[in-house]
Amino acid sequence: MAKKGTKTKTTAPLAPELAQKLLYQMLLIRRFEEKAAEMYTKTKIRGFLHLYIGEEAVAVGVMQALRPQDNVLGTYREHGHALVRGLEPNVIMAEMYGRQEGYCRGRGGSMHLFDAKRKFFGGNAIVAGHLALAVGLALADKKMQRNQLTCCFFGEGAMAEGAFHEAMNLAALWQVPVLFVCENNLYAMGTALRYTHAQTDLTLKGAAYGITAAAVDGMDLQAVMEAANTAAATVRKTGKPYFLVCNTYRFRAHSMFDAELYRDKAEVEEWKQRDPIPAFSNTLLQQQLLAEADLQALEARVNEEVQQAIDFAESCSWEPVEEMSRFTYSEKKT
Repeated sequence: MAKKGTKTKTTAPLAPELAQKLLYQMLLIRRFEEKAAEMYTKTKIRGFLHLYIGEEAVAVGVMQALRPQDNVLGTYREHGHALVRGLEPNVIMAEMYGRQEGYCRGRGGSMHLFDAKRKFFGGNAIVAGHLALAVGLALADKKMQRNQLTCCFFGEGAMAEGAFHEAMNLAALWQVPVLFVCENNLYAMGTALRYTHAQTDLTLKGAAYGITAAAVDGMDLQAVMEAANTAAATVRKTGKPYFLVCNTYRFRAHSMFDAELYRDKAEVEEWKQRDPIPAFSNTLLQQQLLAEADLQALEARVNEEVQQAIDFAESCSWEPVEEMSRFTYSEKKT
């Protein structure tokens, strides 16, 4: 386990506006998902629900290194990535409610958020399935000589799948601009890393394909930012893939269906001492980039936005029965 403590390691102080934006994004993810969990217990949200709570520093730290024209792909634990990418909380919640005003007309739900306008291509439910898509998107950009990269988030569980190795091999072989970001939260569903990977130094799996690889403390927002900025800059400069491992931890169970019998509660509590949100908040307070009043104002703003998302989703409509076959079968054109 990474070194304990609640203080974030600091480099150069951030600009106040950026610092508060980053904290706001982490708070938004946390409160949005806490409310989603509440709505799930009330059966307002059905199906599967995988929470990102505890891993917020990864999405926020990596996403700030990306540009609007870059492609982004995520796993089924993608609410945090979607929110930071700029997808609207209201529309995300409507999608999770299964309402037609959601990003996929309520058909995708929690695991399949998608917004082509923001180049957010999922939300993918098949473990490791989207890595090949990331390579394809990057190859297209290379062929079209577009100066942009593709960022692909995935868990360490995906690295035990054949698709991971196929994607890494082709990315290295074709030299395409992909930033592979492994969110290593130590448990693939209910199986610990040590039981699924003979080599637990995950960076070596990128290096084995000749891909530049690095690891970072995924609970430290500023460390993630620094590593992501270096990684993204390298991809843009070289046009080659880069493999970044963010060592993090999810505070909640794998999904809302998970009884979580595979890890000790003391372990979870120990990791919670490294919660990235209070850690970063304390740093900003110490550096006088944030006052207690500012923190309270951010909390109030986030809580209001999350409640607005709930109100919006509650007011949205179900897809009419006669529309259910739409997009399912091709329509013959005469």
